[in-house]
Amino acid sequence: MDIFLETKRLILRQFTEEDTDFLWNLDNDPRVMKYINGGQPTPKAVIQSQTLPRFMEYYSRYRYFGVWAVVEKETEAMLGWVHFFPAVDHPFAVALNLVQPDEIALGYRLIYQSWGKGYATEACQILLNKGFSEWGVKRVIAWALVANQGSIRVMEKLGLTLEKQFRFTQDQLPYFSFEERQAVKYSRGS
Repeated sequence: MDIFLETKRLILRQFTEEDTDFLWNLDNDPRVMKYINGGQPTPKAVIQSQTLPRFMEYYSRYRYFGVWAVVEKETEAMLGWVHFFPAVDHPFAVALNLVQPDEIALGYRLIYQSWGKGYATEACQILLNKGFSEWGVKRVIAWALVANQGSIRVMEKLGLTLEKQFRFTQDQLPYFSFEERQAVKYSRGS
């Protein structure tokens, strides 16, 4: 296991090809994907040919930025992932003029059974701490649909504050109504 960081309860490690089934199950839980794609299923071929290679490509591009698997230390169970990478790597955010070149995007996706236990906050907090104190990060951003109050609470617990409201386009979120595409951008500087 290639460990990137550890917290009291969690290990953040690099993804491997053996994680395909976990990612496929995660992205096919309608509760997890409700605010991502309306709960629509993701074909396994997409996980294998697009998602996992994109995650793994970060490890060769950056020393401190990427997408990491979140593993519970006590049980060694995978809980999901966190990301911490240049915000301009999000094409939709660039298309919406939502990001600046110096911003780092923070994000997370965890299995439903792990929600409400502080895992997302714990995993993201170590990234923020290291980013601001050791990696030269000046500004971190995150976003969520307005309806996704759980993710917004995580952002607020991490000290991010509301910067602006925006709306995703119909092309970006085709399974959502105009009202449901309303979102918020949160940010925090060093």
